[in-house]
Amino acid sequence: MSLYAIGDPHLSFGVPEKNMDRFGEVWHHHEEKLRANWLQKIREEDTVLLAGDLSWGRNLEECRPDFDFIRALPGRKILLRGNHDMFWDARHTERLNAYFQGAFFFLQDNYAVYQDYALAGTKGYCYENLDSFAHFRKLEQRESERLRKSLEAAQADGYRKFIVFLHYPPTSSLWPPVPELCRMLGLSAAEESRIRGQEQQILLLHGGQDTGGNPVFDINALPEPLRRQAAEITEVRHSPFTELAEEYGAEQVIYGHCHGAGRFHDSLRGEVNGILYRLVSGDCLNFDPQKILD
Repeated sequence: MSLYAIGDPHLSFGVPEKNMDRFGEVWHHHEEKLRANWLQKIREEDTVLLAGDLSWGRNLEECRPDFDFIRALPGRKILLRGNHDMFWDARHTERLNAYFQGAFFFLQDNYAVYQDYALAGTKGYCYENLDSFAHFRKLEQRESERLRKSLEAAQADGYRKFIVFLHYPPTSSLWPPVPELCRMLGLSAAEESRIRGQEQQILLLHGGQDTGGNPVFDINALPEPLRRQAAEITEVRHSPFTELAEEYGAEQVIYGHCHGAGRFHDSLRGEVNGILYRLVSGDCLNFDPQKILD
């Protein structure tokens, strides 16, 4: 009996116009790669956690063929909510668990059990320069509160061994835009001008393009103590999610969401402060579920 994880299947059997082929060769017929790899290693007694972005379907009817695909595969399936899972209203998770009882367990504001481990999870959130930093903070707080609720419930029931599952990476992958970061740091107009000039010089080295994934200016060029303050504000090295994992002594943090080789190192990977961080997005694993525990 083993525990496996894989994220981001992005199934689209019910909405074929949303297939993932346009995102590169790795996504061509990815459903068949997932099926073949799954059947090769997963047994009925195993557990597989799917770490979000399960289906492009906007409602249960559009998702039905995708759920049928997953249901037909061997093993116990635990499902986590991703940012594209429009069918899943977090307020109605209990209804989903009742409706799919015996087929899937939907992990949200609750916890699952694997041997003597409590599996706690939530969608999470990180800053990707897609919304304001204030809005990011609001969603981050909501999701971290949900994770705490799940960990507290498991601990109250006597569990002392934890694995944390997120859809989003546990730390942010981008800094806020330079003007917003400078305002947050309280920099003078002259200091902001210097940093924005540095940003433009770096961009010019890359043909005027943000190379993606990381700051376009060098944090080490910031004066002290602004360097440390910037790292604290932007949370590219830690976050409420990593802090919760450390507080509860989680052994591993598993996450998805990061796509394309240029984004596979947007967040923590490997052992950090005694916790093993793993990225399990589908294309990162070439759609081969990764063993998490025996």
